[in-house]
Amino acid sequence: MTTSLITVYGIPNCDTVKKSRAWFTEQGVEHQFHDFKKQGVPPDRIPEWMAAAGWQKLVNRQGTTWRKLDAETQAAVTDEASASALMQVQPSVVKRPVVEWTHQGKTAISVGFAPEQWQIWLDSSRKA
Repeated sequence: MTTSLITVYGIPNCDTVKKSRAWFTEQGVEHQFHDFKKQGVPPDRIPEWMAAAGWQKLVNRQGTTWRKLDAETQAAVTDEASASALMQVQPSVVKRPVVEWTHQGKTAISVGFAPEQWQIWLDSSRKA
């Protein structure tokens, strides 16, 4: 079996991130954790995340952080550039977790708790 690199991006006290990290641990899958609170949102990763999932999915409009923003700030998020800028200054507005699964030089990305997708990736990486 070839090695996969899995990075879970999020904040440690987020229930969905906790559930996701527990899922990987239960499956016996090694993974890295990137803490948005301590390490920030990596600006070089945002374009790839947006290409894979869309900026609309990455901006968590149901979360507490979004709801606490003033109406003017919310209204200003209209495209990739404005969404990226907001994610840099308000890391908690990113829908979590963002999971990057790199296998055989290819990276797949998911946003949110997606064990069905992760299982597909896991199964395919075990066959390789």
